[in-house]
Amino acid sequence: MIAIRKLSMVAVLWALASGVALADTVELKADLEPSSEVPPRVSHGHGALNATFDTSTNTLKWTATYESLSGPVTMAHFHGPAPVGQNAKVQVPIDKNALATPIKGSATLTEQQVTDLMGGQWYFNVHTAQNPTGEIRGQVLPAN
Repeated sequence: MIAIRKLSMVAVLWALASGVALADTVELKADLEPSSEVPPRVSHGHGALNATFDTSTNTLKWTATYESLSGPVTMAHFHGPAPVGQNAKVQVPIDKNALATPIKGSATLTEQQVTDLMGGQWYFNVHTAQNPTGEIRGQVLPAN
């Protein structure tokens, strides 16, 4: 009887641990700098992206802040897949009505997008009229 109780307790603990692992949240960040653009830009602008990715729902949530840009933001989005120093297509566009700092939003990602994001192959880019291909940019990486 005691062996059955121990086995039951082990099964319950394993199930709880598995549930936590399945619902993991990953903290992500990007330092947004003009020097990270390809090619690099001359700008006093800078910013930060803080994001969380929920592995159980494939949901990415973010807050991006910026200051000292050359003018109003015209576009912002997540791009990928691309390593540092390369450009890539837009993966998640930011609504044009949500471009004021702080930019907040969320999106549900496809499995391929998850693979690329978690592989460090995404970057966040903020565009202005003076820098239409991007003024500040940062690679999205684990926060720790």
